[in-house]
Amino acid sequence: MEKRLKNSRYITGFDGLRALAVIGVILYHLLPSQMRGGFLGVPVFFVVSGYLITDLLVQEWKQNGRIKLGQFYIRRMKRLYPALVTMLIASSAYITLFQRNLLNNLRGNVISSLLYVNNWWQINHGLSYFDRFAGESPFTHIWSLAVETQNYLIWPIVFILLMRFVKNRGKIFITISVVVLISAIWMAILFTPGQDPTRVYYGTDTRLFSILMGSGLAFIWPSTRLKAKIPKQAKKVLNTIGLVSLVLLIAAFLFLNDGTTFLYYGGMFLISLLCVILVAITAHPGASLNKWLTNPLFTWIGKRSYGIYLYQFPVMIFYEAKFNVADHLILHTIIEIVLILLITELSYRYIEKPMRFFNYRELFSNIRSWLQAPLKSKQKISFLSVSLITVIALVGLVIAPTNQVDANQKELQKQIEANQKEAQKTQTSTQTQTTETSEVELNVAEKYDLTNRQVTKAKNMQVTAFGDSVLLAGASGLQEIFPKMVIDGEVGRQVGDSPPLLQELKDEKKLEDTVLLSLGTNGPFTDDEFDQMMKVIGTKRRVFVLNVHVPTQRWQNEVNTKLNAMAEKYDNITLIDWYGNSSSQSSWFYDDQVHPNPEGIIPYCSLIAKELLKGQ
Repeated sequence: MEKRLKNSRYITGFDGLRALAVIGVILYHLLPSQMRGGFLGVPVFFVVSGYLITDLLVQEWKQNGRIKLGQFYIRRMKRLYPALVTMLIASSAYITLFQRNLLNNLRGNVISSLLYVNNWWQINHGLSYFDRFAGESPFTHIWSLAVETQNYLIWPIVFILLMRFVKNRGKIFITISVVVLISAIWMAILFTPGQDPTRVYYGTDTRLFSILMGSGLAFIWPSTRLKAKIPKQAKKVLNTIGLVSLVLLIAAFLFLNDGTTFLYYGGMFLISLLCVILVAITAHPGASLNKWLTNPLFTWIGKRSYGIYLYQFPVMIFYEAKFNVADHLILHTIIEIVLILLITELSYRYIEKPMRFFNYRELFSNIRSWLQAPLKSKQKISFLSVSLITVIALVGLVIAPTNQVDANQKELQKQIEANQKEAQKTQTSTQTQTTETSEVELNVAEKYDLTNRQVTKAKNMQVTAFGDSVLLAGASGLQEIFPKMVIDGEVGRQVGDSPPLLQELKDEKKLEDTVLLSLGTNGPFTDDEFDQMMKVIGTKRRVFVLNVHVPTQRWQNEVNTKLNAMAEKYDNITLIDWYGNSSSQSSWFYDDQVHPNPEGIIPYCSLIAKELLKGQ
């Protein structure tokens, strides 16, 4: 039997770093406008994980001259798997009973999560981490656990090879640094501005550099070699660098937008470098950062950070499907945080801690004792409850369809695709005005509650409509009223993506004097992002801005408040109150309560037409 590792110490400040990381990630999902860069908590996890695992491997190699791979993998699985399996079973059972719209692809999601290849599964299925509106799943966040665990599986073997054949730690550090640079450069090569960055965000190959940076640090900065007694000047330098790095990281959490191109052209690498500095100084017993990051709250959160991260998405997805979180946002946010922490604590006490020390060789004998226990005993009740939940989850996995689109979704997709094709024709072909018969004009007037005079004016009106999938859903009706309208719509489009696209329309002479904007469905935006868009449009054009109806998303009210403020700020902007006109009309929408259905298209287009034609 191997001796226990000597001189190994628990670095409490790492719990503080984990706490900051998981707080950032949770608030990024719950309050995306306030914690715009909270997703950068993931590189913190990666760097800390890379350092700790490698530091322990270095200690084990130094003490024993070898690594017991079997024991390493067993420790990792006992640490990670019980809570993961619990979350997957509980979520699958809940979906089967209460939220069957999420059954689609459940089997693939669960299996890929159990095998820790969920990041690649999501990439192959075209799922997006940054599309907060479409295709939401309680398992989206498993991608990072997959990346981390893939490293756990491969890294110990690579470590052994490096120690046997390279040996010199300085050379090993250089070798790792080369791979780090290759991974970071590969991220920049694969990233395409203006397109969804999920492939480079999820890919093991493009995210590996963060973990390896932590691993490399462990070779040149092993925790057991760091001395508590250092010169005062050295301590001052370490504390200053550590504090500056911490402030910069928190600033990145608050202000660095997930759509920033800089992130993929070296920004993520620099954030990881900040994390490396923080890890290095936190690990140093002569610096004060470890003490500063150690407090009861951070310790509590840090020790449970894995569970908090694990249960966040199921709680948010399930809760927000039942409640209109856009109203009373802060209250719902607090409730969700409490639910996440409560479930995490139960998991930590009754699953994670006990199962970490559970002797799996006694599993079958334990099951036998549970079966033989009295019917009203806690053991029997617990065993039967877990068995029932597991059976329900298994039923869900068996009946779960693959890549299914229900009738409502199919109708919406068909509508958007057809309208998108027609919209593209408005941009690429020279439109010729057709002579409408008075009967057709009367039909349009009657259908959309317009006067004959308004219909005649609309026929000759030059308008550019620019927006997201909501605009596309109503494009056919708008085209019927405004035959000369240029429509540029794209599913998932956001305000931050829009300035260069509007500039293209402007350069191609397709940005008319009257502009209709339908944006904000897919997420909030900053004043600067909107200002950049208006800088392209200019102050001489008449701009009509539709507010949004997204009752299932927490940014609805924020977006509408911001759009109202922009209408006050710019004299040439007129706000069209689609939310006010539609908020009590659920029958106007598809099941998502966002896109107008054939019934809703009529009041949608009528409202727009009346606003555009005022004063004409």
